[in-house]
Amino acid sequence: MSRFLPGAENMTFAPTSFGKRVYSHLNDVDVLSNTVTNVLKSVIETINGFGASDGLSEFIAKCYTRRAYISGFTGSAGTAVVTKDKAALWTDGRYFLQAEKQLNSNWILMRAGNPGVPTASEWLNEVLAPGCRVGIDPVSFLKSKQTEFPSILLRRQFLFTSDAAEELKGVISKKDHELVYLYNSNLVDEIWKESRPKPPNNPVRVHDLKYAGLDVASKLSSLRSELVNAGSSAIVISMLDEIAWLLNLRGSDIAHSPVVYAYLIVEIDGAKLFVDDSKVTEEVRDHLKKAEIQIRPYNSIISEIERLAAQGAALWLDTSSVNAAIVNAYGAACDRYYQNRESKHKTRTNGFDASNECSSVPFAIHKVSPVSLLKAIKNESELEGMRNCHLRDAAALAQFWDWLETEITKDRTLTEVEVSDKLLDFRSKQAGFLDTSFDTISGSGPNGAIIHYKPEPESCSFVDAKKLFLLDSGAQYVDGTTDITRTVHFGKPTAREKECFTRVLQGHIALDQSVFPENTPGFVLDAFARSFLWKVGLDYRHGTGHGVGAALNVHEGPQSISHRFGNLTPLVKGMIVSNEPGYYEDHAFGIRIENLLYVRNVETPNRFGGIEYLGFEKLTYVPIQIKLVDLSLLSAAEIDWLNNYHSLVWEKVSPLLDGSAHQWLWNNTRPIIHQRI
Repeated sequence: MSRFLPGAENMTFAPTSFGKRVYSHLNDVDVLSNTVTNVLKSVIETINGFGASDGLSEFIAKCYTRRAYISGFTGSAGTAVVTKDKAALWTDGRYFLQAEKQLNSNWILMRAGNPGVPTASEWLNEVLAPGCRVGIDPVSFLKSKQTEFPSILLRRQFLFTSDAAEELKGVISKKDHELVYLYNSNLVDEIWKESRPKPPNNPVRVHDLKYAGLDVASKLSSLRSELVNAGSSAIVISMLDEIAWLLNLRGSDIAHSPVVYAYLIVEIDGAKLFVDDSKVTEEVRDHLKKAEIQIRPYNSIISEIERLAAQGAALWLDTSSVNAAIVNAYGAACDRYYQNRESKHKTRTNGFDASNECSSVPFAIHKVSPVSLLKAIKNESELEGMRNCHLRDAAALAQFWDWLETEITKDRTLTEVEVSDKLLDFRSKQAGFLDTSFDTISGSGPNGAIIHYKPEPESCSFVDAKKLFLLDSGAQYVDGTTDITRTVHFGKPTAREKECFTRVLQGHIALDQSVFPENTPGFVLDAFARSFLWKVGLDYRHGTGHGVGAALNVHEGPQSISHRFGNLTPLVKGMIVSNEPGYYEDHAFGIRIENLLYVRNVETPNRFGGIEYLGFEKLTYVPIQIKLVDLSLLSAAEIDWLNNYHSLVWEKVSPLLDGSAHQWLWNNTRPIIHQRI
């Protein structure tokens, strides 16, 4: 187990070379903080990292990887804070080992969640003298002509959600610190300058109705019903996957995620998509026109927010995802509305007829976006696409494992990157393949213990036949999204490795077979997957399951299966979740077994309380290596589960294979014959 570092108050650091250059720009603030808060892998778990226009993207375009640029840490979860004499980075347990490798000695690694480790805002209160100014960038922008309220044209990125900014503001105010919005420049960009990658400019495409299942008009109608019920006249949608789902559009602005940088405002009688016009093809333009959606310049979102306030709109804002710049712009515009209204009333004559005054006044409705839940509950067309792409994906994986085992048998020397690239080659030959759904985690031996490890050509390891090998990978297809993890051993595993693997497998089986009443949130099921590890004092530092999009983000919410009990979203029929318990021994090995499941109704002999009961159906069909299983630990029911699963794998995937891959699948799906004394 990794130990946490001492508190930051006990550590001193010389300024980093980055810091020395940035400090010259710190005339108005005492600390630069680049962070963003994301609810996805949620799982759904809280993910902190640089987002983009959605405020919450786990994966982002290279031009927005500011935290990675200044720190060297590339994990999707992290908060970097730079003061005039210190630099600290917070990340969660999935990335402790990765951060140890990637951060140099100028950085303090804060292992978030470990005892004695302060939050970023608490740390600021500790290390800064009272009365300092803490700077954040709520928006990268281009200046426009000044009005009575400075109008801001958004460039590409809002870095802080409104909730994140308000939380930070509240904590640091205890030490009389002031939160400063750096509208005029992003301090990291001041250093990055010409070497910063260009923003993406890839075309948008229409997501075919046969995969989407519902047309745009039907989706907008459902959303507008939600607006009416909430007493709202408009909603701002900034989550990129929500926009893509609602409008049946897909893009490629971000690696691994088929989304496009955009904003969407939906009103009762219209809708506007804010997107770079150069990305809009004629097919997409016609598609949007049929749905009565207007196209507006991407950087005109703030002026439209201000217009809505001036018209008296009741604006639905999900402050957990909408950035601080939009929320603040709407609040300021509302304040101007009321000031102007009060001023007019003061100058009215006694003959003023109040009946002619507009009855609508602007106000904000702060609620979670309804699109998140609508998107999470898959329709039958989406589920069918997910089933189909998973079978093609399984065929590619069978071909890959057949190839890899053959190469290892021949004593071929292969790096983790070469193995990852070969898997991509097999997948790319499958119909409908578009991209990987995340960077492949190809970890041999101790690298498998780095939960979100990404092998790099210049530093990766060779695949060692005498060590465990963990492969977590996925793909984006035109009809669906996959995510699968398998752990294997090419030689003879140790008794310790077999015991750990078997206990992870038992948790995987327990969750797969679980039956639960409707309205059950995912955290209730999390213990099913951990209990076999808990019995011997073991555990893992990540959630057990995350939501998955249908031909969308591999991590989506609002549902999750996690030990973090703050997410009360119930699991609902049609939702997709991962089932991925694991175990990791730092600097030794990692184990994870992951399938995707969808929630379905279950027929039970009783229906206590007259409610429905739910369970899971598998989407993933790839063999689990029997060599790593300690059969003495499995019950007869667990062995039956494994045999039944492998029977289904053979039945569903074998028709898609031939040659040696077909034989490999046969060899790895044979039933276990185990006699108990």
